[in-house]
Amino acid sequence: MMTDKLAQLSDAGVSIWLDDVSRRRLNSGNLAGLIRDKHVVGVTSNPTIFAKAVSEAADYDEQVRDLAARGASLDAAVREITTTDIRNACDLFRDVWQATGGVDGRVSIEVDPRLAHETDKTVAEALDLWKTVDRPNLLVKIPATSAGLPAITRTLAEGVSVNVTLIFSVERYREVMAAFVDGLEQAKANGHDVSTLVSVASFFVSRVDTEVDKRLDALATDEAKALRGKAAVANARLAYAAFQEFFTGDRWNALVNDGAKPQRPLWASTGVKNPDYSPTLYVDELVVADTVNTMPEATLHAAAEHSVLRGDTVTGTAAEAQQVFDDLANVGIDITDVFLTLENEGVDKFEKSWEELLDTVGGQLKAASSTGS
Repeated sequence: MMTDKLAQLSDAGVSIWLDDVSRRRLNSGNLAGLIRDKHVVGVTSNPTIFAKAVSEAADYDEQVRDLAARGASLDAAVREITTTDIRNACDLFRDVWQATGGVDGRVSIEVDPRLAHETDKTVAEALDLWKTVDRPNLLVKIPATSAGLPAITRTLAEGVSVNVTLIFSVERYREVMAAFVDGLEQAKANGHDVSTLVSVASFFVSRVDTEVDKRLDALATDEAKALRGKAAVANARLAYAAFQEFFTGDRWNALVNDGAKPQRPLWASTGVKNPDYSPTLYVDELVVADTVNTMPEATLHAAAEHSVLRGDTVTGTAAEAQQVFDDLANVGIDITDVFLTLENEGVDKFEKSWEELLDTVGGQLKAASSTGS
């Protein structure tokens, strides 16, 4: 029964990806087991995930000792540690990648978050990660900041598949889809096979409720309280409506004729932060074809045990979702400010996690050097 719910979710057109990767998962067989038993067909990483993985497990010790013996710089060490995990995960998902025609079996690695506001450096980093990992089922994650948008286009134009991350607003999502199509057209002009290029748009979910609910609680009115826990699902449903609207028409169909695949919405940050809400809220309410739900393992197991799947819960809900945002505006929520706050916080959190990762690896390198000398 546990596996059946996830099978139903997959059958509904939702690709289940795990929002976590580590050497411990790879070495222990945990990730292989989730692929086998829980219908997991992809995996994502981010600076926070790597910072936690490297600080908590001894699985990296041997590589750290080797890096210290070679006198590797801190940045080079972090690059080698993270890309090793990602390369090995790509190899693990190779069969899924082949079986799905390259749609799934994807593994994501993020560009250095300190480059979020620098287009040229983001592109250079993305191309370097693609070359270093050297696996066709890699996705390079680029944040959907203003500087990130042209970087998305330029990276795709070089034949590199992209996971666009930190998308919060439908307005920004439309810009991301435009950047994606621009990139495919340029890739085609550059002689790349666009049928091999895959992109997902990571639309963050739970953080929207966290920020909006905080502002609703501050208002302390009955009207405000009635809107708690509604913004995130409504936002994602509006994003899906934008997805359906965008990937139509002559311009897109010209790319489809060359084998292009649409940039699927990916529901990110689907772990429920508020214990008052169902732990499967952002799974059950976002079931629709041509999407990805990347879940923390706790959410994956909760979905396997407790999901109440009612078929497609997204198509045809745009008007209802828009009403939620109209109601939020009426009680005084500045949704534009909410999205700006979330984007800035998202970049800041990943920068801090990257610094934590650097600090951890730096300490490990120093300790290994002392032991070896």
